[in-house]
Amino acid sequence: MTEQNMRIVILGGGFGGLYTALRLSQLPWESQQKPEIVLIDQSDRFLFSPLLYELLTGELQTWEIAPPFTELLEGTGVRFYQAVASGIDIDQKRVHLQNGPEIPYDRLVLALGGETPLDLVPGATSYAYPFRTVNDVYRLEEQLRILEESDAEKIRVAIVGGGYSGVELACKLADRLKERGRFRLIEISDQILRTSPEFNREAAKKALEARGVFLDLETKVESITQDTLSLEYKNQVDTIPVDLVIWTVGTKVAPVVKNLPLKQNQRGQITTDTTLQVLDHPEIFALGDLADCLDANGQQIPATAQAAFQQADYVGWNIWASLTQRPLLPFRYQQLGEMMALGKDNATLTGLGIKLDGSLAYVARRLAYLYRMPTFDHQLKVGFNWLVRPIIETISAVTND
Repeated sequence: MTEQNMRIVILGGGFGGLYTALRLSQLPWESQQKPEIVLIDQSDRFLFSPLLYELLTGELQTWEIAPPFTELLEGTGVRFYQAVASGIDIDQKRVHLQNGPEIPYDRLVLALGGETPLDLVPGATSYAYPFRTVNDVYRLEEQLRILEESDAEKIRVAIVGGGYSGVELACKLADRLKERGRFRLIEISDQILRTSPEFNREAAKKALEARGVFLDLETKVESITQDTLSLEYKNQVDTIPVDLVIWTVGTKVAPVVKNLPLKQNQRGQITTDTTLQVLDHPEIFALGDLADCLDANGQQIPATAQAAFQQADYVGWNIWASLTQRPLLPFRYQQLGEMMALGKDNATLTGLGIKLDGSLAYVARRLAYLYRMPTFDHQLKVGFNWLVRPIIETISAVTND
């Protein structure tokens, strides 16, 4: 390959992959140096995952948090392929696409994120619902509607995992099902939100208590059937009736990455240096959920959207630097705080010296995420809709009265 047709291939269109592509498209390439940038994802839409919960309560619509890649990449020069990567030949520097062509690369970005492991417990693959993608939400929505339209007096929901996802889901679903819902949040350790600031953890406990969500701490899921859940607590197993089990625990690396002959940790994450280059393969960069990375200050980078967003900036810059003979920058992670939705019109927020909860935190969280949306055009569309929608709903309510 000559310099004129250098190619950067980015696998995965989440926060890490999409934001790297956008960053690369904005950097000052000389016209004869500008490489071809290719983004590959199995979905046709980007997902702003921290707002996924709001689809279940009808607070947001799919287009707001899951815009099509073609729309976001319009005018950037980035080529998008909707495809599944079935293999990567790191010696020949080629990506194999399932039912598609082979794509050679000069630089490769691994940003495939993680998948929910449902094979940890008997019955989970068949009967538990993961919560990671828009399709997961659609499947869950369909099941919720069936339950809501049934004659059952109570809808019994068990959520496995007392981390961010489990807590946010429990609060949102409790607000949706109200008195009809009966919720259990199952956590294997002795407290929910182990890595959270104390302020956020306490706000979450209050929100769960106010909604009648029962906490099963130090409890392990033994097995799941169509309508039961077996739980182990202090070496004793209890089997309880359940209508819906949602699984939010764990992350596993995509098989196409796991099979690569690259240095990986026990969880299958790929080890990188501080510039986010894969060890012994400086032409490959890894970020987000599948990267095992210490930053320039020696701190372990969490697998969060916030971290992937920051890493994308550095990966974009460092690829540009590596192709234009400039020095690469070591990644420095900035902990900007933590935000969680705790039901409708309720959230908690800590960071940069601020502690907020309630409706003010809910608004602050929305604005912070609006600012983080991938393109200015999308920010404008969503922001305008958020301003106008309450007015239209109020007029509609008055008219109907």
